[in-house]
Amino acid sequence: MKPLAPLTLRENLIQTLRSIEFSRDSLADYTYVLLGALVQAFAMRLFLVPAQLVSGGISGASQLINFYTGWPIGLMVFLGNVPLFLLGWQHLGGPRFALRTALAVTGFSFFTDMLGVFLPPEGIVHDLFLNCLYGAVVLGVGLGMVYRGKGTSGGSDILGRILNEKIGISISMAYLITDSIVILASGLVFAWENALYALAVTYVSGLVAEMVLEGTSVFRTALIITSRPEEVAQKIMTDLERGVTILNATGAYTHTERPVLYCVVTRPEVSRIKAIVKEVDPRAFMVIGQAHEALGEGFRPLQ
Repeated sequence: MKPLAPLTLRENLIQTLRSIEFSRDSLADYTYVLLGALVQAFAMRLFLVPAQLVSGGISGASQLINFYTGWPIGLMVFLGNVPLFLLGWQHLGGPRFALRTALAVTGFSFFTDMLGVFLPPEGIVHDLFLNCLYGAVVLGVGLGMVYRGKGTSGGSDILGRILNEKIGISISMAYLITDSIVILASGLVFAWENALYALAVTYVSGLVAEMVLEGTSVFRTALIITSRPEEVAQKIMTDLERGVTILNATGAYTHTERPVLYCVVTRPEVSRIKAIVKEVDPRAFMVIGQAHEALGEGFRPLQ
């Protein structure tokens, strides 16, 4: 069988344009991406650039080059993302990835240079710690918004998302790995104190991005092993109005079959479910776990 010829640039462009969606959900994604790019640009211009704190990746490298040459940070971010954009095309979803990431990179580059004209170059605070803290939080919110729009902000975000999806490491750890070289270089260009604060910016912004993307872990899972499963389940459904799933399990030591109850509740409901189980079966065994997100009936809609 004759192998298929690779797509030409024109065919790739046509395929990308055909894949563009204009549904309500996709427009919401594009809005998230653009707003996230704007929030990141504010973090750069208000806190990170004035305090000489690099944010890692292409934007951090652009800050270092700007310090010596005065070239626009946004323009260098845009040019530096071109090769990483091609890498992301291959690993993160082709046309869908391309449109959202191109929107994020272009928006961030434009907003960064545009805000540099209107915002004070010295920033709004002069304390290094405050610039680090607020810069990290605002940057993380922007990153999380872009991720919620199913895009990336380009640069090391592309590498971070590839590591997150292919290897399974967390977003915050992926940032730490991909941004280390730029942060070390900032210690040589600015000061080692700035580099240490920049490391904190990278880590905290990753945590905030994860929180914006996945939620604040307000849900808890309960596994209950009891000799009175029907009564416990009925009381949970009646008093808490939460669904309960009965799982069939076998004890490894006794080899006896015993049902296990599984239930998802909110954090304030943990004490109530403990009280219910204790009331019905004081000898029950119970494990409380943590869930990042709960989707479906009784919680957020599954989308």
